[in-house]
Amino acid sequence: MTNAHTTEIGILIYPGCQMAAVLGLTDILREANRMAQEKLPRRSSALLQVSHWEREEDDALPRRIFASGDGAPSPPAVLVLPPALEHKISPEEARSYAAWLNALHDKGTTLASVCGGALILGETGLFKGRTVTTHWAYRDIMRARFPEAILDTDRLMIDDGDIFTAGGVMAWTDLGLTLVDRFLGPTVMMDTSRLFLIDPPGREQRYYSAFAPNFTHGDAQILKLQHWLQNTQASQTDLSSLSRVSGLEERTLLRRFRKATGWTTSEYVQRLRVAKAQDLLQFSNSPADRIAWDVGYQDPSAFRRVFRRIVGLTPSDYRRRFAG
Repeated sequence: MTNAHTTEIGILIYPGCQMAAVLGLTDILREANRMAQEKLPRRSSALLQVSHWEREEDDALPRRIFASGDGAPSPPAVLVLPPALEHKISPEEARSYAAWLNALHDKGTTLASVCGGALILGETGLFKGRTVTTHWAYRDIMRARFPEAILDTDRLMIDDGDIFTAGGVMAWTDLGLTLVDRFLGPTVMMDTSRLFLIDPPGREQRYYSAFAPNFTHGDAQILKLQHWLQNTQASQTDLSSLSRVSGLEERTLLRRFRKATGWTTSEYVQRLRVAKAQDLLQFSNSPADRIAWDVGYQDPSAFRRVFRRIVGLTPSDYRRRFAG
């Protein structure tokens, strides 16, 4: 049996999950445990144990198929739902895990998801009223499946105590280091970060995300306006012009635009312009002030404020980080 003070972190293997994340997270946690044990030479048992859980049959409950130490009969302290690459798990598939996950949660297990793993975790009902994140490309499907969740895909990691959610496909590295920090402390976390040459937690997903407007909402007049804004690079954004193009009365336009896209017209235009500015910062040598003018801002300082609010970096920092 494991030592009473050993913490078990389980990882669920489900159809289509990214095995690189399963194995990589296992490596991070096992190496962190090794380094923690070196700092406590009298400790013979593990501080962290990693386990893998999988169904043997379609209708069976998942069970441990691997443990890095002696398998314990009690539930893991944390269970991680890793990302998937091409496979977007269906609501029916995801619901088949919900009762088991809720039972673990009721016994004190912290549940964690990375990227598409949120599509499973959300079916437990535990997202209701919580702020959660996932990969920015899953925004629309998450809003459709879990409307009671507060979705913030600008954030790469959200620690809500008994629920962790992480954003992009590679955010399992951030989750791994966050778990190391929680259970083994910041010194071991920083040592692990240096060993694997990965940034410690603190990055933001919005540095990497692209503006991906919803064009499948079914409102033909709003869709016409979206295409017009895209084609004209949002050169005209006064409400009277938007109303004229859409053929809608102004108050009706504002209400229907937000319902269809999830944004106000001004927020949508700002994000459309910033997305164009990101392209120009990456792939042109134009100075930032010229780019501000090219995307529709006459005041460069106003452009910088909007850019930093949306992207999380200044235009110059963004160019240094991402320009080829």
